Amino acid sequence: MSQIPIWQQPNYDPVAVQPMRDELLAVGFSELLTPEDVDKALGVKDGQVVLLVINSVCGCAAGSARPGVCEALQHSVIPDRLVTVFAGQEKAATQHAREKYLSQFPPSSPSMALLKNGEVLFMLPRMHIEGRSPGEIAKILTYVFDEFCSKPGPSISPEDYARVVHARSCGSKIPRFNG
Repeated sequence: MSQIPIWQQPNYDPVAVQPMRDELLAVGFSELLTPEDVDKALGVKDGQVVLLVINSVCGCAAGSARPGVCEALQHSVIPDRLVTVFAGQEKAATQHAREKYLSQFPPSSPSMALLKNGEVLFMLPRMHIEGRSPGEIAKILTYVFDEFCSKPGPSISPEDYARVVHARSCGSKIPRFNG
């Protein structure tokens, strides 16, 4: 068994970040764990619209990005496929997605991209997530879904959505500054 190179090892305890993964999995996302998974999901030229979420442990992922995308997927029109990579966890997969499919954008975690046939239709980087509420993120995404998507939503039933647990904590252990 080969050792994972140090640069590819996760930054965070996998058990600690599992709730942050589960939040997206609960609404229908599939995880992309390897560069090959990324190519199978994003490189296909089948005309389907794919939503890629680059997940993160940061506060804006917890407070806005994940809850916002989950809410948006309750819309009447959604992307054909939902996929996610986790920055700081599946580093090789994340790097591959950024270099091959999102190369025209600076690296950003969290972020969301809508792709079709391997081409970016829409990008929502961290700088446009920070400071926005989940409802504002959902509104941006549903507008984009209306423009580019045709699959009927929601991704899960309203009853199942009501049971989704949002992981609202940041992975940071830095104490709060109380100046």
